[in-house]
Amino acid sequence: MECFPLLADAHHEFLNKFFHSATLMNIPAAHTIASEGSECGQLALVFSGSVRVYKLAESGREITLYRISSGDSCVLTASCIMSGTPFPAIAETETDVEALIIPSQQAAEWMSEAKPWSAFIFGLISRRLADVITVLENVAFLRMDERIAAYLIAIASQGPVVNITHHEIAADLGSTREVVSRILKGFESKGLVLGARGKITINDLPGLQAYQH
Repeated sequence: MECFPLLADAHHEFLNKFFHSATLMNIPAAHTIASEGSECGQLALVFSGSVRVYKLAESGREITLYRISSGDSCVLTASCIMSGTPFPAIAETETDVEALIIPSQQAAEWMSEAKPWSAFIFGLISRRLADVITVLENVAFLRMDERIAAYLIAIASQGPVVNITHHEIAADLGSTREVVSRILKGFESKGLVLGARGKITINDLPGLQAYQH
């Protein structure tokens, strides 16, 4: 429970209500948790694993809004529960996920009954709003080569060799595989990266960082 500090700060009465209402669930990878237009009947608090929340256009192009990992929850679901509106995106597990499932009625009622819970939800809204604004700014103001360079810099924290496909990059950035492949080929010709099937080796991090200036 250490990944959710709100439980350490909560009063015993709330904790009793919380654990009485919550259900521990294991969700397999590649499972669609919520589809666009679906009713938000519950809120998941993720203990382990990763969930991708994204938009899908009629053309089939995707763009990632944010990811949910350990100690986190879905701000769009929380917003839909409070407003009574349908889910406006798609949420899909990228890995096996372990989560506590809270019914929407309790999630809404606790907003006025438990300060640690409301602080958690408002903090979630604040963080995710910043994430989504960053996505919008990148789409509106950056060229695609700049966005791909920034994306590669971010994933380079995992190490210089990253297991990822051109399709996955395109889906995260709201582009097409063909555009991503063309730009990565240009990066490769400059010695910035080395591409192989299903992976990318980052050879020149400062060279990629130059695209951010």
